[in-house]
Amino acid sequence: MKKIKISAVSYTNTKPFLYGIQHTDVINKIDLSLDIPSDCAQKLIDDKVDIGLIPVAATLNLPHWEIVGSHCIGAAGAVNSVFIFSNCDIKDVTHLQLDPESRSSNNLAKVLLKNFWKIHPELITNAPDYADTTETTTAFVQIGDRTFGKKEKYPFVYDLSEEWQRFTGLPFVFAAWIANKPIPADFAAEFDQSLKFGLDHRAELLKELPKRPDFDMEDYLMHKLDFDLTEDKRKALHLFLDYIKAL
Repeated sequence: MKKIKISAVSYTNTKPFLYGIQHTDVINKIDLSLDIPSDCAQKLIDDKVDIGLIPVAATLNLPHWEIVGSHCIGAAGAVNSVFIFSNCDIKDVTHLQLDPESRSSNNLAKVLLKNFWKIHPELITNAPDYADTTETTTAFVQIGDRTFGKKEKYPFVYDLSEEWQRFTGLPFVFAAWIANKPIPADFAAEFDQSLKFGLDHRAELLKELPKRPDFDMEDYLMHKLDFDLTEDKRKALHLFLDYIKAL
């Protein structure tokens, strides 16, 4: 059988999925690459892979897409790895520097700025040292492992998943397993089971991960992240896409 090409995110939030893939037979049926979220999405858009754990905003760039399985990278409330860091209250921000590794989180920030906080700062892409601003009214979006231990370093910190829940009352889906073509049902089922295997063995995975004095990895992987693609999360995903279209 021809191997199915899969791109997955390289951040810690994906490690339970990777554990499941690498400890089940599905690993022998795929070609797996690990990428930052924006590259993961681009590979799917360019048809270099068949399935990607992609930021959900990137589905708007796909002529055809379908969700594979019943798992995602999501959160119901604070996720503790997707933030706006600021030196001032969000209402006083005049410039927001976007994360070069992100698609969905930059768009989530834009949606919240417009619809929840109702402010219109200047948005800056590709800022040099974008996450190292000392300007009082310049804030920045940052996602993933680079945010670990950073909450104490800024006077104003906004967890975007938590802010989304305050705005909509719904959980949030940052990334889902998306295919750009129909995937055989038997493979999709086996793949989904391998992901579940990884989630069921997070305790074993945690023993392999390095400990950090400034970040609770167990709380993050066991409680902050919510990996089940529930009906509420599917509803939130489509609502988010509608908000992006209206930006």
